[in-house]
Amino acid sequence: MPNRPVLSLFVLGLAACSPGEPAASAPAAGQAGDSGRREVAVFAGGCFWSVEANFEAVPGVVAAVSGFAGGSTARPTYEQVVRGGTGHLEAVQVTFDPARISYRQLVDRFWLTIDPTDPDGQFCDQGPSYATAVFASPAQKPAAEASRRAAAARIGAARFVTPVRDAARFWPADASHQDFARRNPVRYGGYSRFCGRSERLRAVWGDAVA
Repeated sequence: MPNRPVLSLFVLGLAACSPGEPAASAPAAGQAGDSGRREVAVFAGGCFWSVEANFEAVPGVVAAVSGFAGGSTARPTYEQVVRGGTGHLEAVQVTFDPARISYRQLVDRFWLTIDPTDPDGQFCDQGPSYATAVFASPAQKPAAEASRRAAAARIGAARFVTPVRDAARFWPADASHQDFARRNPVRYGGYSRFCGRSERLRAVWGDAVA
């Protein structure tokens, strides 16, 4: 697959961030204390399988949907995005209850799930579509920028390359990419271990990700 130097993932049958069999996403379970209010955040953190899985487990998050943001092509397909030229990043749209978790808390959590020192992708997924970003609306930008400054101060501002970008149209990916980690735990676990996610996150963030 384009922009992927780790051929052994395909030999293992793991295929870094490429789809399994299509399946419909499970509806979000009701959460105790849900206020019924909804806001949306969009994060690009490399392979959207991992970003989606990280946020789905957060109390106050109602749904996480894998897709694409930041490019110029309408209704992009996965194949178009990874081939390059659309300008899109793999991204996840997070719907949350602001009475249970704030936007700033979500951004703070996001940094700890990525390597913000890598300008070319994340872990074993390398190439333009795997670059990282926080897509923020005008109302969200002050919190996103403040969170970025705080995170950058922990590891060195010169090393911290993940930007806060203007909000962009989000396009959902097809059903084969939704809830991948939940539907394919063995395959996703093998992919994550092979890519060395945990080791790299500990190297960047230390005990903060323990």
